[in-house]
Amino acid sequence: MQLKLDALEAHLAKGLKALYVVYGDEHLLVQEACDRIRAAARAGGFTDRTVFTVERGFDWSALIGATQSMSLFGDRQLIELRIPTGKPGKEGGEALKMLAAAGNPDVVTLVTLPRLDSATQKSAWFTALIGAGVALKVDPVDRAQLPMWVGQRLAQQGQRVAPGEEGRRALVFIAERVEGNLLAAHQEIQKLGLLYPQGVLTFEQIHDAVLNVARYDVFKLNEAMLTGDVGRLSRMLDGLKGEGEAAVLVLWALVDEVRTLLRIKRGVTSGKPLATLLRENRVWGPRERLIGPALSRVTEDALERALSLAARLDRQVKGLSGSSGSAGARGSEPPPDPWAGMFELAMAVAQGASPAPRPRR
Repeated sequence: MQLKLDALEAHLAKGLKALYVVYGDEHLLVQEACDRIRAAARAGGFTDRTVFTVERGFDWSALIGATQSMSLFGDRQLIELRIPTGKPGKEGGEALKMLAAAGNPDVVTLVTLPRLDSATQKSAWFTALIGAGVALKVDPVDRAQLPMWVGQRLAQQGQRVAPGEEGRRALVFIAERVEGNLLAAHQEIQKLGLLYPQGVLTFEQIHDAVLNVARYDVFKLNEAMLTGDVGRLSRMLDGLKGEGEAAVLVLWALVDEVRTLLRIKRGVTSGKPLATLLRENRVWGPRERLIGPALSRVTEDALERALSLAARLDRQVKGLSGSSGSAGARGSEPPPDPWAGMFELAMAVAQGASPAPRPRR
């Protein structure tokens, strides 16, 4: 059975099942879910804990043997199986089907997996696991929902932000500083609990306490581009520059997104189904729902002009003087600072227009 993460506490209060599968890439939430299951297992007398991690050459027979035997000391067991790749292979798949069918009342099994694609979720071994036990899919917290999530976490430790605009601004401030990193957000919330008593937190208190713990990820730039979030885009580029990220890598990530959009745009124009184009261009996850609005916002001409700018930026970041003849015919030279030029390039997608200069701040 599938169980929502927020229903886990109530589920465990009613009794423990023999098999749990927790899967997803949001490490903090996966860790917390597993901690709750471990605590319930200990409370239920499953005090002997064994951990298996699947690596190359893993002995699946040892796992099956452990689930079918009693502990040396007669204690009931919690067996944890970690599959970091999410790919158990043929032998592992057969072993997992055996595991699902085992049903030893003296053993609780906890299987952890990363985010799984749709094909893996339809596999025989995964279907067997969720058919025999309880599955918890741990989805990332959408960036738009992050301020609310922060507010809920503050409430759990007896704190809350001021009502109205000040409180909303405080929650957004925290969300922007952690840039989607839930573990960093968790640490900052815990720090607020240590620094201040329970009750209302002012914006000034939060501002003074919360560090800028954003971990700017060059591969998340496409999300800011596709959503048209100009403020986030500017912050991320500034952060990447400040952290010393290589300009050539950032440019590559931006250009790759522009090229993907252009291929899909041309495909849609020629009459191909969007779903087919997304699959052909390896677009999945959160990007799937962002591509459609971006395609309706941006024109083919703007994307072509963006690629022309990218060609000139590529020569600039590599320290090559001049520009190719074809590139020069499509527009003027990029700004002296390549980071300003990359902002212009990203804005071609974010605002759906030809590259425009970055505003002075």
